[in-house]
Amino acid sequence: MFDPLSSSIEHIKAGKLRALAVTTRTRWETLPDIPTVDNFVTGFEASAWQGVAAPKKMPVEIVEKLNKEINTALADPKMTARLTDAGGTVLRGSYADFAKLIAEDIEK
Repeated sequence: MFDPLSSSIEHIKAGKLRALAVTTRTRWETLPDIPTVDNFVTGFEASAWQGVAAPKKMPVEIVEKLNKEINTALADPKMTARLTDAGGTVLRGSYADFAKLIAEDIEK
């Protein structure tokens, strides 16, 4: 089964579920002993991301304010640790960085 790490990590850590591999290009910091699928199927990579979206015509001042506040929250070590423990990787940046990430993902 391919399952988002965030929904299965507690079962893996508790020993109730055995992870065979992660689908990302690199190993997860949270589970460093779990290999990647790429170790067995060269070139395989699959990942998911989550972000905050807003209506297309939202005023840029509001977008910038939201972006600033979200990045501030994500810079908090407690928030970063919580997200990492849940199997996430924290990426901070501008809304343009996020739009670029989405566009690159769509191209794949």
